[in-house]
Amino acid sequence: MTKTETKQEEILRATGLLIIEVNNSNPNGNPDRDSDPRQRPDKHGEISPVSFKRKLRDLIEDKGGPVWGELFSKESGINPEQYWILETRGRDRKVIGNELKGDGSQFKDKYWDGRVFGNTFLEEAASTSIKTGVVQFGLGVSVAPVEIERSTNTSKAGVQEGKDRGMAPMGYRIVPHGIYCMPFFVNPSAAHKTGCTQQDIEVLKKVIPYAYSHTRSHIRPNVELLHAWYIEHKSSLGSCPDYMLIDALTPKKNSEPDKPSKTRNDYSPIPSKLPEELEKRVKSCVDLVNPA
Repeated sequence: MTKTETKQEEILRATGLLIIEVNNSNPNGNPDRDSDPRQRPDKHGEISPVSFKRKLRDLIEDKGGPVWGELFSKESGINPEQYWILETRGRDRKVIGNELKGDGSQFKDKYWDGRVFGNTFLEEAASTSIKTGVVQFGLGVSVAPVEIERSTNTSKAGVQEGKDRGMAPMGYRIVPHGIYCMPFFVNPSAAHKTGCTQQDIEVLKKVIPYAYSHTRSHIRPNVELLHAWYIEHKSSLGSCPDYMLIDALTPKKNSEPDKPSKTRNDYSPIPSKLPEELEKRVKSCVDLVNPA
């Protein structure tokens, strides 16, 4: 019996919020601005949904890595052949086009990110497959404006022939400090179209806490998930407006909200739980990073 033929556990609507702290790092470079950290006209920083989902995809795709090995390799019911990544380099479009033919069950059974995030895939000599995903990440925006510092990278050993040293003027571009909030939403109405199951959502929830700690890089050494809130509603239709839940868990700056922060101490105590009146309206509120 294939994944799409099994009886699916009901997926409840959920509201999520990532609280991301950036210290002397570039959380998401802008290729249109020489890889400067992304910044809005009002100077608030941005992290694109694509960049965060890329990290989750990379961790799921790396079946030989510690995240997959520790979380899923020995877990009953997890078949790695059902957790391929559609959005990957070197994919064979002809093979994927064949998998989409018919009722698309072969495609749905294989690609985890296609089931969870949706897909837009043009079949060769056929129609376009456009599916909205069950999980949608929103734009991450900093609570306060952010500064951008730029400096020159130097190397004792040059990369160009004939040069004994190298320099990359303005090649190191970072945000000294910032706290960003990225909302995400689980919409059960899309599940029957993409084949997403509750098990797929559980895999997502388990991987989120490791998105930054296991994908660090030279330019992104210190980006931390302070909280990853996952608020499950009491039904698939929802039991509380998303904005109320997000507002209640969003950090607030102590003073001078129009100026960049220097440290986490510039913020009021970051919420550690939902207010009681909102908690009563949802099934559960869990911090995936710091579970009770």
